[in-house]
Amino acid sequence: MRAEAATVASAYTYASAAQLQAICGSAAGTNTTEDALVAYRTDVAPRRDNLRFNDYRYTAGLRGDLGSGFSYDVNYMYSLVKYKETYLNDVNQVKAGRALNVIDVNGVPTCRSVIDGTDPNCIPVNVFQPGGVTAEQAAYLFTDSNTASRNSLSVFSGTLSGDLGQMGVTLPWATRGVGIALGAERRRETLKFTADEVAQQNGTTNADGIISVTEAYGEIEIPLIEDKPFFRSLTINGGVRYSSYDNKQTSTGFGSSYNVWTYKGELSWQPVDDLRVRASYNRAIRAPNVAELFASQSVGNVAAQDPCAGSNPAASLEICQLTGVTAAQYGRIVECPAATCSALGGGNVALKPETADTWTAGLVITPKALRRFSLSIDYYNIKVKDYIGSIAPSLIIGQCQETGDPYFCGLFKRDARSGALFGQNAGYIVSTTLNTGFLKTSGIDVNADYAFDVGDLGSVNVNMVGTYLIEQVAQPVPGLGSYDCKGLFGYTCGQPSPEWRHVARLSWMAPSDTTVSLSWRHIGGTKLSSLTDNPLLSAPETVVNSKIKAYDYFDLSLTQIIDKRLTLRAGVNNVFDRDPPALSAGLLQLFGNGNTYPGVYDALGRTIFVGATVNF
Repeated sequence: MRAEAATVASAYTYASAAQLQAICGSAAGTNTTEDALVAYRTDVAPRRDNLRFNDYRYTAGLRGDLGSGFSYDVNYMYSLVKYKETYLNDVNQVKAGRALNVIDVNGVPTCRSVIDGTDPNCIPVNVFQPGGVTAEQAAYLFTDSNTASRNSLSVFSGTLSGDLGQMGVTLPWATRGVGIALGAERRRETLKFTADEVAQQNGTTNADGIISVTEAYGEIEIPLIEDKPFFRSLTINGGVRYSSYDNKQTSTGFGSSYNVWTYKGELSWQPVDDLRVRASYNRAIRAPNVAELFASQSVGNVAAQDPCAGSNPAASLEICQLTGVTAAQYGRIVECPAATCSALGGGNVALKPETADTWTAGLVITPKALRRFSLSIDYYNIKVKDYIGSIAPSLIIGQCQETGDPYFCGLFKRDARSGALFGQNAGYIVSTTLNTGFLKTSGIDVNADYAFDVGDLGSVNVNMVGTYLIEQVAQPVPGLGSYDCKGLFGYTCGQPSPEWRHVARLSWMAPSDTTVSLSWRHIGGTKLSSLTDNPLLSAPETVVNSKIKAYDYFDLSLTQIIDKRLTLRAGVNNVFDRDPPALSAGLLQLFGNGNTYPGVYDALGRTIFVGATVNF
């Protein structure tokens, strides 16, 4: 049973005198009721989720040659994702409230709803003793809850490409002509989410929304110099895109629209055959997607501690009053159980697009002396403003407690009756999607590839793709300050961001059309973000999971081409069955699940796969 605000009878039969005194005070034992937060975890029946997905995708297109160096490409795509969830043995909050409002009738615990005829089937529930909830009581309380969603995306696009060189548009020092591309696109994305009565009792809400986008774009590539000393080639490329967004929500009548321009510029210079240098600048935007705008809002558990709870609160009365605590509640608020408070997550219709400036510079080396070898090294620097994300509840609580900033303290929504920050349909921290401050990341990407023959045994290919992270800086609120999550994980930083990670692959291609590959996935070590000296990363102390050591996975695969129509595949991922790091649930506020980070580490252990590709 979740924690919930409930009406408890002051003469509740199953409660001890001390328990009734704690809840009802002087009214204990009388025929009155008192509001209270009731939380109970029962193992009478398991909580299980039945999830069902159906995905559909249809595409159709047409392309052709128009002559004089021009061609066209027209495409239509439609996709649909249907989702249904049945949560087994969920708690019916209405029944739970009735089952807690119980008085003694001739020595028999009886629900008030039975007495007044509201619910003749009500069964009193004993939550005042460990293991007190019986199978019969649970059968009355538990009800399956159901949610469903339907998401669709339709895209119609067309592109016109042309080589103007065939029309004589070529610069004097170049041999290739100017190339252009023009295009337009129309996208429509929809979301429809529904929840039944039981799910809505537990805080889930219905949601709907539509995003429509109309775009037009153009790109041009101009060869400036070719086949000249120190200029094997010098090319510039530029592009521009206009986007018009229209968002609406039928259920509320909400609507918004905006227009944006994005653009880019690129330079590629090849002074000699062995070396090519490239650089680019890109102004981009990312509009909020349909889920970030319109997803259902709901309250869930987060690892946190309420600084205003307990008989001797950690925060002063003045700070706590900024979060909604009254003078009468101060010193009497119930602490979040097991250091687990509640937070509100979900969509936010007030979101606006985030903007990004991206700078890249790199080189590609293909030495003649080492045939079939290539090495590319690229530096990137990306800064995203008005970043769409959420503010970690641990950061909200910590900054409110330490600074009294009205922005953070205003994100507390306390239960009006108790002042608590937990409980179903009670108090919580607002942690929905927001336009936060900025996110800045920079690093170096390395890609090396080398192939060589081994006589009659075929050939060998060695490849390595790696990334060195220079910085990953975030500013959660403009003007507040920033923190760098490079080499950190947990609490505010969320998913691990190692300084170095790579995938290296060794492949042997035999003359018999057999390919055997061994890959090595390396993920550098990280440490807990709250152990740094940045106050923005402070969080409740922990004596476990202070760091995650480096992880190495090895994968083996085999591919056999039978003929042009049939290819067989088989392999083993995570050959040595390396377990993922087991982490405290409190560290998994961002992108964590199942006491680990499945988006980074192998949560399934060793897996074996087989497959085939058949061409007709």
